[in-house]
Amino acid sequence: MKRVCLLVMDSFGIGSAPDAASFGGDGFSDEGANTLGHIAGTLALAGTPLQLPNLARLGLVHAFRARNGNPPAGMLPPDQVDGSWAFAREISPGKDTTSGHWEIAAVPVPFDWSYFPKEIPCFPPDLLAGIEDRSGVEGSLGNCHASGTEIIARLGEEHLTTGKPIYYTSADSVFQVAAHEEHFGLARLLELCRCTRSLLDESDLMIGRVIARPFLGSGPGNFKRTGNRHDFAVPPPTPTVLQKLCEAGGSVLGVGKIGDIYAHTGISEEIRTSGHAALWQETLSAVQRAGDRSLVMTNFVDFDTLHGHRRDVLGYGQALQEFDAALPALLATLEPDDLLIITADHGNDPTWPGTDHTREDVPILLYGKAFPAGNYLGARETFADIGQTIADYFSLPAMEKGTSLLG
Repeated sequence: MKRVCLLVMDSFGIGSAPDAASFGGDGFSDEGANTLGHIAGTLALAGTPLQLPNLARLGLVHAFRARNGNPPAGMLPPDQVDGSWAFAREISPGKDTTSGHWEIAAVPVPFDWSYFPKEIPCFPPDLLAGIEDRSGVEGSLGNCHASGTEIIARLGEEHLTTGKPIYYTSADSVFQVAAHEEHFGLARLLELCRCTRSLLDESDLMIGRVIARPFLGSGPGNFKRTGNRHDFAVPPPTPTVLQKLCEAGGSVLGVGKIGDIYAHTGISEEIRTSGHAALWQETLSAVQRAGDRSLVMTNFVDFDTLHGHRRDVLGYGQALQEFDAALPALLATLEPDDLLIITADHGNDPTWPGTDHTREDVPILLYGKAFPAGNYLGARETFADIGQTIADYFSLPAMEKGTSLLG
């Protein structure tokens, strides 16, 4: 029985990419960003070094050292490594979730995304008028670049008073809609996002995702986003390795927001949940029941949304240690012919200026008898090598992009 478990540590970069100088914000670039390196350095200076023994035994410290020349501050390479390791850089033109995940699945983005300008209002008037006409929801608040938690604290009370949804975007190719889950209604919010997605699909804009951001609470001090987020994404331009596996009679179990990211293509079963504890529980359950020729894929989003975007270094470090502590239970669940792959989709250095993703290389850790322990597999030219490896492992026809790490 052959199965693959693919874990995406959302935003866990290990060093700025060669083209990072072309990415960034007002007055700064992503050159020099290093999510793991700067978290480890901050904690080491505080006298509480980052402790990731299980990831280290799979090759994380070695991958970081191969990429940067030295291990992360306060983290020594273990004497024994049970996995193989590599690092990869992105060839897609973005540094967003969609681009990273599509490329992981061996379909790099072949076009430039559209982005909304930083001027206020940032959304075109004809688009806003079209949303009103199609959805019946009149007016809006925000219409700007913003952090999701900041904008609901700032505009949440006005939203409750007026009933107008909050529209905002970021440096990513996204149209985000925040609304109170009870006062506005979750079903109404999702329908509003569907209308927005359909209008964008009919336009000349190539916007990656429309994101529903429901929240609860009665005032700025207690507004809190809920786990009912929903992403309405454009589908990948060509079949991913997930679709190829399903077409060949295999199955793909997507945990968390995986179904949304791939626009519900190539997914046999969508397991929606939120929070790392619940994501781990559902991942273990999925692996335990997955049959032959199955791929279990999970996105651990809290690294990105709760800590990276909020520039929460200590919280990010704690989340990494909790993730590491959960790994032994998964390793104990794996069967002899299973393959575990751990990687990331981009960076989000919590020490960096701004609140956006950072353009970084990512680690690739592989564990299973197909990969000799302690084996360095080099600097990979594209995330697509991961998808090509999965295709090779399941004896699928080769994908158009990427080189298998199986050799």
